[in-house]
Amino acid sequence: MVLGANDGIVSTAALLLGVAAADSGRDAILTAGIAGLVAGAISMALGEYVSVASQRDSERSDIAKETWELENQHDHELEELVAIYQSRGLSRPLAEQVAAELTAHDALEAHLRDELGISRDDLARPLQAAGSSAVAFAIGAGIPLIAAAIASDGARMAAIIIVSVLCLLVLGYTGARLGGAPAARPIARVLLGGVAAMAATILVGSLFGAVVG
Repeated sequence: MVLGANDGIVSTAALLLGVAAADSGRDAILTAGIAGLVAGAISMALGEYVSVASQRDSERSDIAKETWELENQHDHELEELVAIYQSRGLSRPLAEQVAAELTAHDALEAHLRDELGISRDDLARPLQAAGSSAVAFAIGAGIPLIAAAIASDGARMAAIIIVSVLCLLVLGYTGARLGGAPAARPIARVLLGGVAAMAATILVGSLFGAVVG
């Protein structure tokens, strides 16, 4: 969600600034911003859906493969568990005991969890991922768009930049705290990337606006 909101802020602010730098009027700027918000949210949703759906298909394939192997290669699968537990520090006799008891309890779950790192009860959810990405992007994109809508003509670009930079600062701090990392470096990355994108589109808008004019 943090990354989606960050993308929404940067891409929409950059688009608005590029159009504004080309000496476009308020209506053209807002139209471009709304189009960017809608297109970006849809693009984020589709990209996330395809990615997570592929992950889910892979997980289902792994489950089917492990089910077949447990039915047809039971001894080999048991030895795989023993080797896994030995690699984690258990002695051979204890690894064999743990593998045997977990296999008796739920062999498939033991292999999915300890061999593949997945769970039947927690497979990837593409629709949920797509929806959350689209919403996060739209919320992020709405921030510079609102700034552009309420600011006066002379202050529009400054308002977009100031609001976007402040929001990127908050998102950088939030992402760092959620990840348990020191905040300074993530904040710097987010701010530098966002400012660079906005500066680039301002330059492009100014150049092409002058050429078209």
